[in-house]
Amino acid sequence: MDAPDTELGKELNATLQARSELGADYDSALVESFLEKVEQRLDATLDRRVRRHLAEERTAVARGARPPSQSHGNFGERFGFGIVSLVLAVPLSAIGAANAGIGGLVVAWIGIVGVNVVQAGHGRRLFRGRGERRAASDWED
Repeated sequence: MDAPDTELGKELNATLQARSELGADYDSALVESFLEKVEQRLDATLDRRVRRHLAEERTAVARGARPPSQSHGNFGERFGFGIVSLVLAVPLSAIGAANAGIGGLVVAWIGIVGVNVVQAGHGRRLFRGRGERRAASDWED
């Protein structure tokens, strides 16, 4: 990483030197030129990182494991979904109980629990299609 930083430093010094030689009339052109070089450097770095990430995911999939982006599950998303569902459970319980008594309360909570079960199981083996289960079992043998 030191080489690109050194190159950008040299580019900045050259831009500043050109500014001192050319004067303030060329400021915008010099700044745009320098920013284009910085943008190219950032694009190259980002492309490298994306390619590396995709290669890691492909390698994980080829080995039969879940990609790194899916392996840990998104704890923040699951936690947030649980909090929101509990917050919404209060008014849903009140509406269900007020309109249909204990039956409405039970139906509201069955819905709340059902939505949370489906969200928790999203992407897990329980909810995969039959073809995916069969393909996964082929690798386990």
